[in-house]
Amino acid sequence: MVHTHSGKAGLLGRMAAAALGVPAIVHTVHGAPFHAYQSRLARAVLRRCERYGAARCHRIVSVADAMTEQLVAAGVAPADQCVTIYSGLDVAPFLAAAQYRQQVRHELGYGAQHIVVGKVARMFRLKGHADVIAAAQQVLADCPEVRFLLVGGGRYQPYWKGQIAAAGLAPYVQLTGLVAPERIAPLMGAMDLVVHASLREGLARVLPQALIAGKPVISYDIDGAREVVLPGQTGYLLQPGDVAGMARAILALARDTGLRERLGSAGRQRFTDRFRHETMTGQLRDLYTTILSRGERLAREDRRAARAAARKPSASSPPGLH
Repeated sequence: MVHTHSGKAGLLGRMAAAALGVPAIVHTVHGAPFHAYQSRLARAVLRRCERYGAARCHRIVSVADAMTEQLVAAGVAPADQCVTIYSGLDVAPFLAAAQYRQQVRHELGYGAQHIVVGKVARMFRLKGHADVIAAAQQVLADCPEVRFLLVGGGRYQPYWKGQIAAAGLAPYVQLTGLVAPERIAPLMGAMDLVVHASLREGLARVLPQALIAGKPVISYDIDGAREVVLPGQTGYLLQPGDVAGMARAILALARDTGLRERLGSAGRQRFTDRFRHETMTGQLRDLYTTILSRGERLAREDRRAARAAARKPSASSPPGLH
Protein backbone atom coordinates (compact mmCIF):
# COMPACT_ATOMS: atom_id res chain seq x y z
CA MET A 1 0.00 0.00 0.00
CA VAL A 2 0.98 3.67 -0.37
CA HIS A 3 0.05 6.50 2.01
CA THR A 4 0.86 10.02 0.83
CA HIS A 5 0.91 13.44 2.45
CA SER A 6 1.11 17.11 1.31
CA GLY A 7 0.10 18.68 -1.98
CA LYS A 8 2.86 18.05 -4.51
CA ALA A 9 4.19 14.80 -3.05
CA GLY A 10 0.64 13.59 -2.50
CA LEU A 11 -0.33 14.13 -6.12
CA LEU A 12 2.82 12.55 -7.57
CA GLY A 13 2.68 9.65 -5.14
CA ARG A 14 -0.94 8.84 -5.93
CA MET A 15 -0.32 9.05 -9.67
CA ALA A 16 2.61 6.64 -9.42
CA ALA A 17 0.80 4.23 -7.10
CA ALA A 18 -2.31 4.16 -9.28
CA ALA A 19 -0.23 3.56 -12.41
CA LEU A 20 1.43 0.59 -10.71
CA GLY A 21 -1.88 -0.85 -9.52
CA VAL A 22 -1.10 -0.60 -5.82
CA PRO A 23 -4.10 -2.20 -4.06
CA ALA A 24 -4.43 0.35 -1.24
CA ILE A 25 -3.73 4.06 -1.78
CA VAL A 26 -4.44 6.57 0.99
CA HIS A 27 -3.82 10.31 1.11
CA THR A 28 -3.93 12.56 4.17
CA VAL A 29 -5.11 16.16 3.89
CA HIS A 30 -3.58 18.24 6.67
CA GLY A 31 -4.99 21.41 5.16
CA ALA A 32 -6.64 22.02 1.81
CA PRO A 33 -3.98 23.35 -0.60
CA PHE A 34 -6.51 25.80 -2.07
CA HIS A 35 -7.73 28.65 0.09
CA ALA A 36 -9.20 32.16 0.08
CA TYR A 37 -5.82 33.89 0.32
CA GLN A 38 -4.72 32.70 -3.14
CA SER A 39 -5.53 34.13 -6.52
CA ARG A 40 -8.61 32.76 -8.28
CA LEU A 41 -6.41 31.06 -10.88
CA ALA A 42 -4.24 29.36 -8.25
CA ARG A 43 -7.30 28.09 -6.40
CA ALA A 44 -8.83 26.70 -9.60
CA VAL A 45 -5.63 24.90 -10.62
CA LEU A 46 -5.11 23.39 -7.18
CA ARG A 47 -8.72 22.23 -6.95
CA ARG A 48 -8.33 20.44 -10.29
CA CYS A 49 -5.11 18.83 -9.08
CA GLU A 50 -6.82 17.60 -5.92
CA ARG A 51 -9.76 16.18 -7.90
CA TYR A 52 -7.30 14.38 -10.16
CA GLY A 53 -5.46 12.98 -7.15
CA ALA A 54 -8.66 11.98 -5.35
CA ALA A 55 -9.63 9.76 -8.30
CA ARG A 56 -6.32 7.92 -7.80
CA CYS A 57 -6.66 6.93 -4.16
CA HIS A 58 -9.07 4.74 -2.24
CA ARG A 59 -9.46 6.93 0.82
CA ILE A 60 -8.69 10.48 1.90
CA VAL A 61 -7.83 10.92 5.55
CA SER A 62 -8.85 14.31 6.92
CA VAL A 63 -7.15 15.56 10.07
CA ALA A 64 -10.43 17.27 11.01
CA ASP A 65 -14.05 17.08 9.88
CA ALA A 66 -13.58 20.59 8.49
CA MET A 67 -11.18 19.25 5.86
CA THR A 68 -13.78 16.80 4.56
CA GLU A 69 -16.37 19.58 4.40
CA GLN A 70 -14.01 21.73 2.34
CA LEU A 71 -13.11 18.90 -0.05
CA VAL A 72 -16.75 17.98 -0.62
CA ALA A 73 -17.80 21.61 -1.11
CA ALA A 74 -15.04 22.06 -3.70
CA GLY A 75 -16.07 18.94 -5.58
CA VAL A 76 -12.75 17.23 -4.87
CA ALA A 77 -14.19 14.00 -3.48
CA PRO A 78 -17.46 12.58 -2.17
CA ALA A 79 -17.95 12.47 1.59
CA ASP A 80 -17.90 8.65 1.66
CA GLN A 81 -14.35 8.62 0.31
CA CYS A 82 -13.14 10.66 3.30
CA VAL A 83 -12.56 9.64 6.90
CA THR A 84 -11.45 11.81 9.82
CA ILE A 85 -8.45 10.58 11.79
CA TYR A 86 -6.93 13.16 14.10
CA SER A 87 -3.14 13.52 13.94
CA GLY A 88 -1.68 11.73 16.91
CA LEU A 89 1.08 12.92 19.18
CA ASP A 90 3.10 11.78 22.15
CA VAL A 91 0.88 13.08 24.93
CA ALA A 92 3.21 12.16 27.82
CA PRO A 93 5.40 15.31 27.70
CA PHE A 94 2.31 17.54 27.65
CA LEU A 95 0.64 15.69 30.51
CA ALA A 96 3.86 16.32 32.46
CA ALA A 97 4.27 19.95 31.33
CA ALA A 98 3.44 21.38 34.78
CA GLN A 99 6.54 19.85 36.32
CA TYR A 100 8.71 22.23 34.29
CA ARG A 101 6.70 25.35 35.16
CA GLN A 102 8.80 26.95 37.87
CA GLN A 103 12.15 26.14 36.26
CA VAL A 104 11.22 27.44 32.82
CA ARG A 105 9.49 30.56 34.16
CA HIS A 106 12.62 31.33 36.16
CA GLU A 107 14.79 30.84 33.06
CA LEU A 108 12.56 33.23 31.09
CA GLY A 109 12.48 35.84 33.84
CA TYR A 110 8.82 35.50 34.85
CA GLY A 111 7.69 36.03 38.41
CA ALA A 112 4.75 34.56 40.28
CA GLN A 113 2.70 37.69 39.51
CA HIS A 114 3.01 37.34 35.75
CA ILE A 115 0.29 35.80 33.56
CA VAL A 116 2.02 34.31 30.51
CA VAL A 117 0.16 34.22 27.20
CA GLY A 118 1.80 31.85 24.74
CA LYS A 119 1.69 31.58 20.97
CA VAL A 120 3.43 28.70 19.17
CA ALA A 121 3.81 29.17 15.42
CA ARG A 122 6.27 29.82 12.64
CA MET A 123 6.85 33.49 12.02
CA PHE A 124 5.39 33.46 8.55
CA ARG A 125 2.48 34.96 6.64
CA LEU A 126 -1.08 34.16 7.73
CA LYS A 127 0.09 33.08 11.19
CA GLY A 128 -1.55 36.02 12.95
CA HIS A 129 1.38 37.58 14.79
CA ALA A 130 0.20 41.08 13.89
CA ASP A 131 -3.14 40.43 15.59
CA VAL A 132 -1.53 39.05 18.74
CA ILE A 133 0.77 42.06 18.98
CA ALA A 134 -2.16 44.43 18.48
CA ALA A 135 -4.14 42.59 21.16
CA ALA A 136 -1.14 42.75 23.49
CA GLN A 137 -1.21 46.53 23.33
CA GLN A 138 -4.85 46.56 24.45
CA VAL A 139 -4.30 43.96 27.17
CA LEU A 140 -1.25 45.63 28.68
CA ALA A 141 -3.06 48.95 28.95
CA ASP A 142 -5.45 47.27 31.43
CA CYS A 143 -3.33 44.48 32.89
CA PRO A 144 0.42 45.27 32.86
CA GLU A 145 1.37 42.05 34.67
CA VAL A 146 0.57 40.01 31.53
CA ARG A 147 3.50 38.76 29.47
CA PHE A 148 3.53 37.36 25.93
CA LEU A 149 5.76 34.45 24.90
CA LEU A 150 6.04 33.92 21.14
CA VAL A 151 7.56 30.53 20.38
CA GLY A 152 8.86 29.80 16.89
CA GLY A 153 11.25 31.17 14.30
CA GLY A 154 10.97 32.06 10.66
CA ARG A 155 11.81 34.59 7.99
CA TYR A 156 9.62 37.27 9.59
CA GLN A 157 11.17 37.06 13.05
CA PRO A 158 13.43 40.12 12.58
CA TYR A 159 10.45 42.11 11.29
CA TRP A 160 8.21 41.25 14.23
CA LYS A 161 11.01 41.88 16.69
CA GLY A 162 11.36 45.37 15.22
CA GLN A 163 7.58 45.96 15.34
CA ILE A 164 7.45 44.90 18.98
CA ALA A 165 10.27 47.25 19.88
CA ALA A 166 8.74 50.13 17.93
CA ALA A 167 5.46 49.66 19.82
CA GLY A 168 7.27 49.80 23.16
CA LEU A 169 6.36 46.20 23.93
CA ALA A 170 9.86 44.72 24.23
CA PRO A 171 9.69 44.45 28.06
CA TYR A 172 6.44 42.50 27.79
CA VAL A 173 6.86 40.30 24.70
CA GLN A 174 9.56 37.64 24.47
CA LEU A 175 10.57 35.80 21.29
CA THR A 176 12.24 32.41 21.68
CA GLY A 177 13.10 31.88 18.02
CA LEU A 178 13.19 28.34 16.65
CA VAL A 179 13.17 25.72 19.40
CA ALA A 180 13.61 21.95 19.39
CA PRO A 181 10.33 19.98 19.34
CA GLU A 182 11.03 18.53 22.78
CA ARG A 183 11.18 22.07 24.17
CA ILE A 184 7.53 22.82 23.32
CA ALA A 185 5.98 20.96 26.27
CA PRO A 186 8.19 22.60 28.93
CA LEU A 187 7.49 26.02 27.41
CA MET A 188 3.76 25.32 27.51
CA GLY A 189 4.16 24.38 31.13
CA ALA A 190 5.38 27.92 31.77
CA MET A 191 2.33 29.45 30.04
CA ASP A 192 -1.03 30.23 31.61
CA LEU A 193 -3.02 30.25 28.36
CA VAL A 194 -2.39 29.81 24.64
CA VAL A 195 -3.49 31.97 21.72
CA HIS A 196 -3.77 30.65 18.17
CA ALA A 197 -4.34 33.39 15.59
CA SER A 198 -3.53 31.71 12.28
CA LEU A 199 -5.85 32.55 9.40
CA ARG A 200 -5.68 29.07 7.86
CA GLU A 201 -4.63 25.75 9.34
CA GLY A 202 -6.10 22.26 9.05
CA LEU A 203 -6.06 21.54 12.75
CA ALA A 204 -3.10 23.19 14.42
CA ARG A 205 -1.25 20.74 16.65
CA VAL A 206 -0.69 23.51 19.18
CA LEU A 207 -4.38 23.41 20.11
CA PRO A 208 -4.54 19.78 21.36
CA GLN A 209 -1.02 20.13 22.75
CA ALA A 210 -2.07 23.12 24.87
CA LEU A 211 -5.28 21.46 26.02
CA ILE A 212 -3.51 18.24 26.98
CA ALA A 213 -1.04 20.39 28.93
CA GLY A 214 -4.05 21.78 30.79
CA LYS A 215 -4.02 25.25 29.22
CA PRO A 216 -7.13 27.07 27.99
CA VAL A 217 -6.95 28.22 24.38
CA ILE A 218 -8.11 31.22 22.38
CA SER A 219 -8.39 30.64 18.64
CA TYR A 220 -9.83 32.07 15.49
CA ASP A 221 -12.69 29.99 14.12
CA ILE A 222 -10.83 28.62 11.13
CA ASP A 223 -10.77 25.13 9.62
CA GLY A 224 -10.74 22.47 12.36
CA ALA A 225 -10.24 24.74 15.37
CA ARG A 226 -13.87 24.49 16.46
CA GLU A 227 -13.50 20.73 16.88
CA VAL A 228 -11.30 21.26 19.95
CA VAL A 229 -11.87 24.88 20.98
CA LEU A 230 -15.31 24.62 22.55
CA PRO A 231 -16.64 27.99 23.79
CA GLY A 232 -17.31 27.92 27.51
CA GLN A 233 -15.77 24.46 27.81
CA THR A 234 -12.14 24.52 26.63
CA GLY A 235 -11.57 28.10 25.49
CA TYR A 236 -12.69 31.00 23.33
CA LEU A 237 -13.50 30.82 19.62
CA LEU A 238 -13.35 34.13 17.72
CA GLN A 239 -14.05 35.37 14.24
CA PRO A 240 -10.80 35.78 12.25
CA GLY A 241 -9.37 39.25 12.72
CA ASP A 242 -11.30 39.99 15.93
CA VAL A 243 -8.41 41.62 17.78
CA ALA A 244 -10.68 43.33 20.32
CA GLY A 245 -12.34 39.99 21.07
CA MET A 246 -8.92 38.40 21.51
CA ALA A 247 -7.92 41.10 23.97
CA ARG A 248 -11.15 40.63 25.95
CA ALA A 249 -10.66 36.86 26.08
CA ILE A 250 -7.05 37.23 27.25
CA LEU A 251 -8.12 39.66 29.99
CA ALA A 252 -10.96 37.37 31.12
CA LEU A 253 -8.57 34.44 31.50
CA ALA A 254 -5.76 36.54 32.98
CA ARG A 255 -8.05 37.78 35.75
CA ASP A 256 -9.65 34.44 36.65
CA THR A 257 -7.42 31.61 37.83
CA GLY A 258 -10.41 29.35 38.40
CA LEU A 259 -11.63 29.84 34.84
CA ARG A 260 -8.20 29.00 33.42
CA GLU A 261 -8.04 25.84 35.50
CA ARG A 262 -11.58 24.75 34.64
CA LEU A 263 -11.18 25.20 30.86
CA GLY A 264 -7.71 23.67 30.80
CA SER A 265 -8.76 20.66 32.87
CA ALA A 266 -11.80 20.03 30.66
CA GLY A 267 -9.63 20.15 27.55
CA ARG A 268 -7.15 17.68 28.98
CA GLN A 269 -9.89 15.25 30.00
CA ARG A 270 -11.74 15.49 26.70
CA PHE A 271 -8.86 15.31 24.20
CA THR A 272 -5.93 13.35 25.70
CA ASP A 273 -7.07 9.94 24.49
CA ARG A 274 -8.40 11.27 21.20
CA PHE A 275 -4.99 12.64 20.21
CA ARG A 276 -2.76 9.83 21.44
CA HIS A 277 -0.58 8.54 18.62
CA GLU A 278 -1.72 5.03 19.52
CA THR A 279 -5.29 6.06 18.71
CA MET A 280 -4.25 7.39 15.31
CA THR A 281 -2.14 4.37 14.34
CA GLY A 282 -4.90 1.97 15.38
CA GLN A 283 -7.43 3.79 13.21
CA LEU A 284 -5.02 3.86 10.26
CA ARG A 285 -4.31 0.16 10.62
CA ASP A 286 -8.04 -0.58 10.56
CA LEU A 287 -8.45 1.63 7.47
CA TYR A 288 -5.64 -0.14 5.59
CA THR A 289 -7.08 -3.55 6.47
CA THR A 290 -10.56 -2.54 5.31
CA ILE A 291 -9.36 -1.30 1.92
CA LEU A 292 -7.20 -4.39 1.31
CA SER A 293 -9.88 -6.84 2.39
CA ARG A 294 -12.52 -5.29 0.14
CA GLY A 295 -10.34 -5.07 -2.95
CA GLU A 296 -11.78 -1.66 -3.77
CA ARG A 297 -11.41 -0.05 -7.16
CA LEU A 298 -10.26 3.52 -7.70
CA ALA A 299 -12.75 6.14 -8.81
CA ARG A 300 -10.90 6.51 -12.11
CA GLU A 301 -11.29 2.77 -12.71
CA ASP A 302 -15.04 3.02 -12.07
CA ARG A 303 -15.25 5.86 -14.58
CA ARG A 304 -13.34 3.82 -17.18
CA ALA A 305 -15.67 0.86 -16.64
CA ALA A 306 -18.70 3.10 -17.01
CA ARG A 307 -17.36 4.58 -20.27
CA ALA A 308 -16.56 1.12 -21.60
CA ALA A 309 -20.05 -0.09 -20.73
CA ALA A 310 -21.57 2.90 -22.46
CA ARG A 311 -19.60 2.16 -25.65
CA LYS A 312 -20.40 -1.57 -25.63
CA PRO A 313 -23.41 -2.33 -27.88
CA SER A 314 -26.41 -3.83 -26.15
CA ALA A 315 -27.32 -7.43 -27.06
CA SER A 316 -30.90 -6.35 -27.62
CA SER A 317 -30.02 -3.54 -30.03
CA PRO A 318 -31.02 -3.96 -33.72
CA PRO A 319 -28.12 -5.22 -35.90
CA GLY A 320 -28.04 -2.02 -37.87
CA LEU A 321 -27.12 -0.08 -34.76
CA HIS A 322 -24.08 -2.23 -33.90
